[in-house]
Amino acid sequence: MIHRPLRYIATGVGLPVAAILGLALLAGHYRGADAALALVVLGFLAAAILLARHMRQLVEWTRQPAGNMPPQVDGLWGSVFAELGDRFQRELAVRDKLSAELGRFQQAAQAMPDGLVYLADDDSIEWLNVMAEQHFELDRRRDLRTPITNLVRQPEFVAYLQAGQYAEPLVMHSLRRRDRTLQVQVIRFAGSRRMVVSRDISQLERLENMRRDFVANVSHEMRTPLTVVGGFLETLTDGLDDFSREDVLHFLKLASEQSTRMQRLIEDLLALSALETGAPAALEEEVDVQELMRAVTRETEILSGGRHSVNLVLEGGGALLGSRKELHSAFSNLASNAVRYTPAGGHIELGWRIDGEGGEYWVKDDGIGVDPEHIPRLTERFYRVDRGRSRETGGTGLGLAIVKHILTRHQGELAVSSEPGKGSRFAMRFPAARLRRDSARPPRRSTGRSSPRASASG
Repeated sequence: MIHRPLRYIATGVGLPVAAILGLALLAGHYRGADAALALVVLGFLAAAILLARHMRQLVEWTRQPAGNMPPQVDGLWGSVFAELGDRFQRELAVRDKLSAELGRFQQAAQAMPDGLVYLADDDSIEWLNVMAEQHFELDRRRDLRTPITNLVRQPEFVAYLQAGQYAEPLVMHSLRRRDRTLQVQVIRFAGSRRMVVSRDISQLERLENMRRDFVANVSHEMRTPLTVVGGFLETLTDGLDDFSREDVLHFLKLASEQSTRMQRLIEDLLALSALETGAPAALEEEVDVQELMRAVTRETEILSGGRHSVNLVLEGGGALLGSRKELHSAFSNLASNAVRYTPAGGHIELGWRIDGEGGEYWVKDDGIGVDPEHIPRLTERFYRVDRGRSRETGGTGLGLAIVKHILTRHQGELAVSSEPGKGSRFAMRFPAARLRRDSARPPRRSTGRSSPRASASG
């Protein structure tokens, strides 16, 4: 406590004064009053000089940077300086600890994925982290101690901040980046102090929009075939005797086609749901690529019905590590798309090859092609370049979305190149770690061709 150094100071002054008074009494007894008075004055003067010297040392020491060692003084003044030095060291240690804690707190606030802004009573910015700079497009070197409403001028934000009703967050769009949506909430603390917390919810908003679009698309895709099936059944029920056997069979055939379309849509939805929800992958196996390619080629010819020339190119063989069911689905989806979007008389090429970086499966056609602006969105669910043509050909709008997720599970990539009116090339790349080469059968180029109404040989 501070009263101990003060007691030492009083003691250090009092003892010399008591000694001087004792000497003065002796001098007055033996030599007279004048000698005693002179000795008293001399003693007090010496004590005052000594006190002034130590006080000057004390003042000079307190003006030095914190942590400097106290002056080395003997006697009671040395104890005074030692006590004060110890106290200052303890207070300095507490201050350093608090400063370190504050630094760690600021580092944690800087690492947060949310934006943080501390406001003073007048709404001026006292502190903000890096994420808040990005969200509100601020600069800490320039904008500190500036009212935030002078910098973020969006009317909804200003009104929210001034209203003082912070129970619900504010959702606002950035003025400079319209693709960014922020969720902002103000939190009161330490009396009238406030903290602005911001979160980028742009991705969440996009996902919500995709969910709404998905529900709308599924409803639409299901409504059309159900309407057709229901209409035919109602027509036949109301006037079965009014139609010939040929008409009845024709209606039933159309209803069956729409029923098959709904069944295919439901199967694709279930497959896509399993892939998107992270369902466990099927047991991996070594899939013979040449065998799979020949099976997909046969299916492509059946789907084409002899309307296209189908060509199989094999440059190598071996095995592909993965789920045969999923790989077959991905390979078939690309091939069936080529059939649907290639006019009769066109050419379709299915191929497989191995190079130094891995394996590649490709489907090439000379069909209608795709404009470049549509290519980035082809793997979105229900995204179609031409909705009318897709329905005519029986597509569900989910094939490429399924391909994308299957490739992700097999560490593969999808590459698309296309030109309107000249055709497209869809290629799936698999890493070398997924390949098991067949050492007994060296890579070779094998082609099989079929003209309309002829079968391809692999």
